[in-house]
Order: sequence, then structure tokens, then C-alpha cells
Amino acid sequence: MRKPPPRRPGPPGSRPPKSASPSASPSARNEGKPRGKPPAAREQARATHRAANPDSAHHPRSQAPRRSDQDAPDTSRPKARDAGETARPKGRDAGETSRPKGRDRRGMNDPRPNRSAEAPPPPSRFAPRPAAPAEREATPPGSIWIHGQHAVAAALANPRRRARRLLLTAEAEAELAKRVPKPWRCQAEIVDRIRFQTFLPEDAVHQGAALLAEPLTPLALEQAIAKSDGPVLLLDQVTDPRNVGAILRSAAAFGAACVVMQDRNAPPETGALARAASGALEVVPIAREVNLSRAIVALQRAGFWVLGLAGEGPRTIAEATPRDRRVALVLGAEDAGLRRLQRETCDELVRLPMAPGIESLNVAAAAAVALYEVARDRPAPEQPDTEEEEISA
Repeated sequence: MRKPPPRRPGPPGSRPPKSASPSASPSARNEGKPRGKPPAAREQARATHRAANPDSAHHPRSQAPRRSDQDAPDTSRPKARDAGETARPKGRDAGETSRPKGRDRRGMNDPRPNRSAEAPPPPSRFAPRPAAPAEREATPPGSIWIHGQHAVAAALANPRRRARRLLLTAEAEAELAKRVPKPWRCQAEIVDRIRFQTFLPEDAVHQGAALLAEPLTPLALEQAIAKSDGPVLLLDQVTDPRNVGAILRSAAAFGAACVVMQDRNAPPETGALARAASGALEVVPIAREVNLSRAIVALQRAGFWVLGLAGEGPRTIAEATPRDRRVALVLGAEDAGLRRLQRETCDELVRLPMAPGIESLNVAAAAAVALYEVARDRPAPEQPDTEEEEISA
């Protein structure tokens, strides 16, 4: 191993020179050295290579000299094949003069046309959706909307009903004129069917007719039984307006004098109740009582035989119905039936003749069957003798 030469001492205060370490960078080591071969050596090497390899003359570097800026092609004007030939636009066909700008999809096997040449979309085969109805109209206080052909016709024919507005479609006006001849007590407004959605529930079957009217004034029980000799119905906490409407319809069919309900725990007069009654609300009066048991006592004093419908009744309604006096029927709600005080106040509890295994019927259906049993043996009202009237006239 060779020893490094001894260092020579320098002037006092100076640092010794640093020796090149093996880890120095290549740029530092090659600093000052010439890069590559000189031009003469490169040309000599190329000539030697061409002489040794004559087949490599096709190489572009060996046969074409470098282009200078003066030899660069002029791109400021389009090329032409011949001197007399002018440049023509690009395109597949000779008659194609221009191509719309934008992305060309034909080279991408895309059948869609370019955006700039895209045709407008074809019209939809579906009819346009009707416009959304306007905001809902608030019902004026102290009034209800009666809807349906039968209910509106009966309300217009009832002198006790105070009408405010009448909304009809063109078809409903012609149909209503057949039921109630003109002139009407309220001027009709011809509207579209979509107008009814602004003040009626979505599931309302209005048949293109709606009448804004005031509720009927409840009739006193004494007045109702004095005007008619038919049976009386008392409803003990029947709260469904559709059931009450159906009971009113059965009461009108079998000649009931009135329907008695409580002020509380009973539905008020609404459009749904009038629609279910189908005109019977204008025929059968409703009497509102605070205490139903007191109303039963008042009927007993007036000579009525009060029968309460219950599944445990010992006799059927046909067996217990008297033929020499008027009858009042008391019906309870489907879930609870008659309450205790009403049971104790009735003259007798009766049942409907039903097959075993059936506990009860819907209250509206039970009322229809009970009214039929009471009215079937009742003598029909006497008709006036028209011949005697004509002779006397």
C-alpha cells in the first residue's frame, strides 16, 4: 500500500487544500474536460462508418443534410398539386364544401350527428301534463261544500237550505237542470274540473257539482215527531260521517220522522256526510240533544216504545215491535254498542235474526234492517181520493 506524500506546510493562518474524494460528483470531476468529440473527429468517424457499411445509405441522417431556417417549408398558403390547381376543401365527397365545427364523431363509429348539426328533438307522443292546481281555497266560516249531483240537487230544492255559491262543469249543468228545473236560487259558475281540487278533498267524488251553503238549523225533537208519524232513530256515539249519511239514506227510504244525535261525540254536518246521504240530509231532519237518555224519556212520554239493539236481546225486533204505537230505535257504535245508561232507559233490548258466528253488523246496515222490520207491517199512508177532489172542485 502506497503512502500519501507528505503535506507541505503553508503560510501561517491558511487552510490546507482539500483533496478530491472518491465521492465527488461527476460534474466536479469532469469540470474543465472537453465534452464529446471535436467536429473533425465526428466527420471522420461518419466517413469511416459509411465506407464500412454501404447498405446504411438509406438512413435519412446519412443522405439528407440538416435543414436550415431558409429551407423550411412555407406553411402560410395551402399546398397545390399542380401550378393551375387551386386548393380544395377537405372532405369525403367533392361536393362537400364545409364541415361544421365541433367534435367529429364519424371517425369514432358514433351514429349521432355533430352537436352543431343536431336536429331538434321530436315532439313527445304523450299529451302535456295539466298545470298544477292553484293554492287551496279556504272555506268561509259557517259554511260547507256540498258536492255530488244528488246532494246538490236536493240542497237546491230544499227551501230551508241557504246557498251561497254554485260551481258546475258544463256537463254537470245540463245534468243538474234535468233534476232541478231552472231558475235556481243561486247563479251557477261554469268552471273546469281541476278547480274542484282547490277546495274539496282529493278523494271527493264531486261529479262536477259543488254548492257552498250554510248548515241546516237542527230541528227540535218535539217538532220533528209532530210533522211525521214514522219511527225515530237515536244514535249513541256513532262518529263516522259516512255511517251517519248511510243511516240518513235508509231513514228517508223507510219514512223515519227524524234522527237524534248528541251535540258531542257525533259528527257535524259536512260535505262527506251530505255526499254519503245522497240527498237524504235535506229530507230527514236531525235533532241534536245534550243527553240521549233524557231524549229517550221524552219519547216515552210522547207514547213511543223504545227498543235498543243489542246482540243479547231475548227477542227479535220483529217479535217485539208493537202494532198499536210508534217505535223508536236506539243504535250504538260498532265497537262499544249501547252504553249502560241507554240500556237501562230503553223499554226492551232486541236483536236481529242473524246466523250463528256473526256477532254484529255495520251500524248503517243494522239500521236499514231494523227500519225495514218496523216499517213492513205499518200501514201505508192514505192517498187522497183524486176523483172526489175533482168533483168537489
